[in-house]
Amino acid sequence: MKRTALIIPILLLAFNSFASAPLEKGDRVPDFSAIDENGDTWELSRQRADYLVIYFYPAAFTGGCTTQACSYRDHQSAFNILNAKVIGVSGDEHENLKAFKDIHNLNFTLLSDADGKISELFGVPTTEGRTIEKEVDGKILQLTRGVTTSRWTYVVDRNGRLVYRDDDVQAATDPEAVLKAITTHNERKTCRPR
Repeated sequence: MKRTALIIPILLLAFNSFASAPLEKGDRVPDFSAIDENGDTWELSRQRADYLVIYFYPAAFTGGCTTQACSYRDHQSAFNILNAKVIGVSGDEHENLKAFKDIHNLNFTLLSDADGKISELFGVPTTEGRTIEKEVDGKILQLTRGVTTSRWTYVVDRNGRLVYRDDDVQAATDPEAVLKAITTHNERKTCRPR
């Protein structure tokens, strides 16, 4: 019995050590591809912007996630001024993401990470996904997600380097925090000491 009590914590420690470490500021973000809300392949390497805001959220059509997505929508003009593209990532199937985007008039790309590989690449913790029924605009939708991601946000610069990471995201104010981080990063780039 004592032996089992010692083995279990050791196995848990070993298992957790295989989880991907989160990307840190300054890390180069590896190229990846995913299926977007339209069922098309989206590739990181094909994106052209000064900044990519890649935010992970647990599930479409839930309270905090809808608040966060609509806040990004409402701040889109500020992101455009900074030449920043917003990308939302969740474990939802792409059909659910299409409905989420259409119903909330979202003006940015949503990526499906149903297998959790993008979350793993960035080091974002996930839990099991599930299917729920939700009434949306008078229709009952079967919303399936392969994984449920934690709410984390990253900003990648045009050189593919991570310039910002927030692993304690406040859904409603996430866009403001990201805009501030990008503005600060821009100021540091242009105000170099002599």
